[in-house]
Amino acid sequence: MSAGKRENVEIGAAGGPAAASGSGGGRALLGVLVVLLLAAATRYLDKNVPDLLEGTALGDIGAAVEYPVYAIILGLAGNAVLTATGLRDRLAGGFRTEFFIKTGLVLLGASINLKVIVTAAGPAIIQAIVLIAAVFLFTWWLGGRLGLDDRLRALLSAAVSICGVSAAIAAAGAVQARREQLAYSASLVIAFALPSIFILPWLAGVFGLSPEVAGAWIGGNIDTTAAVTAAGAIVGDDALAVASIVKVTQNALIGVVTIALTAYFAFRIERRADAERPGLGEFWRRFPKFVLGFVAASVIATWWLSTVTAADGKATIGVVNDLRVWFLILAFVSIGLEFRVASLREAGWRPVGVFAAATLVNVVVALGLALLLFSGFDVG
Repeated sequence: MSAGKRENVEIGAAGGPAAASGSGGGRALLGVLVVLLLAAATRYLDKNVPDLLEGTALGDIGAAVEYPVYAIILGLAGNAVLTATGLRDRLAGGFRTEFFIKTGLVLLGASINLKVIVTAAGPAIIQAIVLIAAVFLFTWWLGGRLGLDDRLRALLSAAVSICGVSAAIAAAGAVQARREQLAYSASLVIAFALPSIFILPWLAGVFGLSPEVAGAWIGGNIDTTAAVTAAGAIVGDDALAVASIVKVTQNALIGVVTIALTAYFAFRIERRADAERPGLGEFWRRFPKFVLGFVAASVIATWWLSTVTAADGKATIGVVNDLRVWFLILAFVSIGLEFRVASLREAGWRPVGVFAAATLVNVVVALGLALLLFSGFDVG
């Protein structure tokens, strides 16, 4: 086996660069400590800035800024400091964005009545299928027109149409992509997701969208689950609930897309006679398990709230929500800490152009679907 081929296989087995970054347990713990300290600073700012600025010219801004903004800004500042001191890569094993966000979303499920999930499931599934198909095929076509490598086309198409880095990692394993191609895709996802966290909630207000439509637009458009949650939180709890359901529905289709990519590359692109046929086991391996936790938390909470008094139920859900906010803050801080500029510089203009064009298509199609499917929807 050649060195290049061996590197490709490692992506599928290890799950991408992040899996190998934290070789030292002590360094990873220090990385987690950095995240915790920045999260504590975020919490302090979120609770105290509105009071400190009350009655000043910046009072309205202080009251409007939510914790995702502080978390990401502090994460980016920490990123700059750690990069300048040469510590960033050593501590990167502790920047566990995926773990933090998935835990936060499972806890979010406890605050969403099961009836809301069931009611939103129909339009969310329709939106996910139409949106993923349209954006994936457009990205694949444009990448081909600009002469991108088929594996990079697959990563970009999966990332922009489904759920960002997680989809890119899954697609990398399916098509045996090179490590640098995964780094390109992950960097593009983060670079485009960060401004979207603030731009889409602002545009939702400009367009006068209801919280439910805004949430469906955000959930269908922004590529990473963490960024979707941040943007949804800025708009409000109702938007966050719908955005999370829409994004969870898209996440559930990662398995379907990666199985299709595995088969397509094995039997069409690579044409290997010894390629294994993907089966149900492969589908289950790709399936995002946290989706089941999200639904299970909603089922358990809905049942439990029906057995206790309203006061007891409100107090318990309040504790769960506070814990959920902490995990989301940890995730948003990690987003800022994980951002890399170097990989974008190395990618050249063509992958950036493809991703930008696909993102624009995603914005327009997702808005149309959100208006069509979620106008009049009531989280209630």
